[in-house]
Amino acid sequence: MVSGGWVLRLASAIALFITGFSVFGCGVALSGGDRVLLLAAYSTPREAYAEVMDAFQRTEWGRGVEFEMSYGASGEQSRAVEAGLPADVVGFSLEPDMRRLVEAGVVAEDWDGNEYRGMVTNSVVVLVVRRGNPEGIRGWEDLIRPGVDVITPSPATSGGAKWNVLAAYGAQLARGGSEEEAAEYVRRLFENVSVQDKSARESLQTFVGGKGDVMIAYESEAIIAREMGYDVEYVVPEATILIENPYAVTETGENPEKAREFLEFLYSPEAQRIFGEEGYRPVVPEIRAEFDYPEPEKLFTIEDFGGWEAADERFFDPEDGIVTQILREAGGVR
Repeated sequence: MVSGGWVLRLASAIALFITGFSVFGCGVALSGGDRVLLLAAYSTPREAYAEVMDAFQRTEWGRGVEFEMSYGASGEQSRAVEAGLPADVVGFSLEPDMRRLVEAGVVAEDWDGNEYRGMVTNSVVVLVVRRGNPEGIRGWEDLIRPGVDVITPSPATSGGAKWNVLAAYGAQLARGGSEEEAAEYVRRLFENVSVQDKSARESLQTFVGGKGDVMIAYESEAIIAREMGYDVEYVVPEATILIENPYAVTETGENPEKAREFLEFLYSPEAQRIFGEEGYRPVVPEIRAEFDYPEPEKLFTIEDFGGWEAADERFFDPEDGIVTQILREAGGVR
């Protein structure tokens, strides 16, 4: 079974959701073993992983395997593994956090060589609102209305936050706006942001705790919150971005063979179906077709920004990135 006593009863699932509890948090040394896989991952898919790990342990390859997990903000997890946090498998919100480990020699350069380019799950950026949508949030323009309280995590630590910002920026371009108008929109958006937590999961905890009118988030976060019984619903804006989440086996793990088998299992129909049931959009087309997710009228990708390397430098460079400057002018990069 998964170490730490994952339980499936609703009350415990809600406790896990609210507290962000994990067996080993970021910064705590994980300890491996002959039949132990160490997973370091971003925070949002932890409920999906509980199900996927359980399914893997019921297979021939996973029988007797136990897991130890570290969950946190994507950027922080990537930096922790780079600094020495043990991991057999890593999963992040976005590609730059994986690229950091490639450059550090922790992940192989060909990690993205399969037909899915190393991505295991997809999602889209949505607008999460209170049940009944009391503020009448229909799209991006509503988020910059005076008095609307917006929740989104900090781009300095959260991969989800970077997706959120690019979704907001790209939506302005998709409707015919200029680059200057898109940047101005993002500036006005952050004027309405009251809380920037470290991770997407912490932002969701803030929102379901009663703070904010609308939260920018993964579609999967809205779905899981709703399934947990929270009074939320979500709006898929007319234009938004496709979120792609990378996973890889490390070069430094103690159990590379089992890690590769687990990574391969993540693409199996069973695992992809679990991800779909937990609110993610499967990357395997045949399984994706089993789910009826709402589709935005205009769906753009990171390639529309020139890829992650170009986008990361242009928008999030710690010195002169577009978003970095906006946050600094708004009172400091948080």
